[in-house]
Amino acid sequence: MPASYLDGPLRDQQAGMWKSRLAPTAQRDGDMAGGHLLIAEHGMDLLGFAYLIPGHDGRILLDNLHVDPAHTGGGIGRCLLRHALTWAATTRPGQSVYLEVLRDNTRATAFYAKAGGHATAARLARFPTGFELPEIEYTWHADAINAYATGH
Repeated sequence: MPASYLDGPLRDQQAGMWKSRLAPTAQRDGDMAGGHLLIAEHGMDLLGFAYLIPGHDGRILLDNLHVDPAHTGGGIGRCLLRHALTWAATTRPGQSVYLEVLRDNTRATAFYAKAGGHATAARLARFPTGFELPEIEYTWHADAINAYATGH
């Protein structure tokens, strides 16, 4: 991803998105209404977070799953994913959960595959400034969600 995008437009786009997501429900955009934020913390330290958005297509988008780089490999991502899938199984039974990840993020793609996600699509992600990067969609179907969420 170009540094000029990371240091400029991405920062502004992300700030606007999170301001909207964390606003009171009445102020949210349609696609963000009903979103669910999970936070992993230790004391006052934010270790990671996940955000889920129920879609109009009967699926749930796991739009963000991030762990502080200083805490990767310690099970925080696994815990956040388990809680995300548990939330999906409990509040939206029968719906699948999916996410989109850049293909070259091999650490993340390996994590999602090991966690039972199935690569269900490959495409080019188009970014607001016009560049494209290959991405993979990973999906957890309802039966896999129940198994992963309960640890079976």
